[in-house]
Amino acid sequence: MSAHCMLTGAQPGFGNRISPSHRRTSRRFDPNIQSRRYWLPSENRHVRLRLSTKGIRTVDAIGVEAAVTRIRARGVRV
Repeated sequence: MSAHCMLTGAQPGFGNRISPSHRRTSRRFDPNIQSRRYWLPSENRHVRLRLSTKGIRTVDAIGVEAAVTRIRARGVRV
């Protein structure tokens, strides 16, 4: 599960690669997953989160405490 966002749940999508001759082969659209380290003041420690770029913008908007709460509500261990 390396290409999954811990916050938004973004995961790979699947589709077809179409050649110039119009032959179709399957391909995978991976989300832009980044590993970010945040300071979690309530636990007095750093947490490393694997987030999509949309997830990073969400953390910037709502704060790391609220983001970790949402991640734990999804059942992901932080």
